[in-house]
Amino acid sequence: MPTALITGITGQDGSYLAEFLLQKNYRVLGIIHPESTVTYEYINQIKDQITTVNGDVNDEEFLARIIEKYKPNEIYNLAAFSFPPASWNYPVLTGEITAIGVTRLLETIHRVNPGIRFYQASSSEIFGNPREVPQRETTPFCPRNPYGVAKVYGHWITVNYRETMGLYAVSGILFNHESPRRGLEYVTRKIANGAARIKLGLANDLQLGNLDATRDWGFAGDYVKAMWLMLQQDEPEDFVVGTGQAHSVREFCDIAFRYVGLNYQDYVVVDPNYYRPTEKNSLVANPAKARQKLGWKTSVDLKGLVHMMVEADLEQLARQK
Repeated sequence: MPTALITGITGQDGSYLAEFLLQKNYRVLGIIHPESTVTYEYINQIKDQITTVNGDVNDEEFLARIIEKYKPNEIYNLAAFSFPPASWNYPVLTGEITAIGVTRLLETIHRVNPGIRFYQASSSEIFGNPREVPQRETTPFCPRNPYGVAKVYGHWITVNYRETMGLYAVSGILFNHESPRRGLEYVTRKIANGAARIKLGLANDLQLGNLDATRDWGFAGDYVKAMWLMLQQDEPEDFVVGTGQAHSVREFCDIAFRYVGLNYQDYVVVDPNYYRPTEKNSLVANPAKARQKLGWKTSVDLKGLVHMMVEADLEQLARQK
């Protein structure tokens, strides 16, 4: 039975990945920061099937003890200060966790067990203001916030440990991936939750920023399979993962409100305070390499994703009500 170690296991991606790996008959171990403010909500249904330990990915001695004790075959580094706009409020903390934490993990693997296969969660935020559309593995990086800058560091340090130290270390450049487990601070969940609240009479409007901003949105449950596939290849390589289709916030709103029988134009209020100071141009993936080499593909389209998210919020809010 192979063993996988997941940092950030309580988050959206970590919980979906843990479920996926359990289906693949892995022993799953998760690291949870002792001062983390996240809940265990997303892993409650599998808590009896996994092992969790409290610790800090910036503590190399702790990491060494965990690797020596549990002997993981694969490590998935999903831990990050992961909300890009808020990274301007905590730029140093963002760098410590999202950049330097990657180095500490890689160095510990190199020192303790260089045979471990390592996955680094990179992000489309590294492209920032992209130099070409769509973006592929060779598109130049141009991050536009501290989170994106930290992810560039994490990406390149992973490449360097692979090419210089000979580790099996890869980065998945994942574009926006959503689910009912997405945090309420993200615009997709904000829309889904807002539509559900308005439908249930719990809110009168929904305040958003730039409705014409576009993103490449997919279902998080599909994307964790790509993470796993990257660690099953003969040679380590980086991959762009996305749907290859860009959609606007306006379109997301339209689908969400139509699902509950409402017109978004009657309820959505544009507030300039929600505009990003450096709004990016079109971020959309060119996932050709992932499709060809990994055999990866999506199973949920945008409409299905939005409906899934709104329905989950309707059910949750109805229970609370």
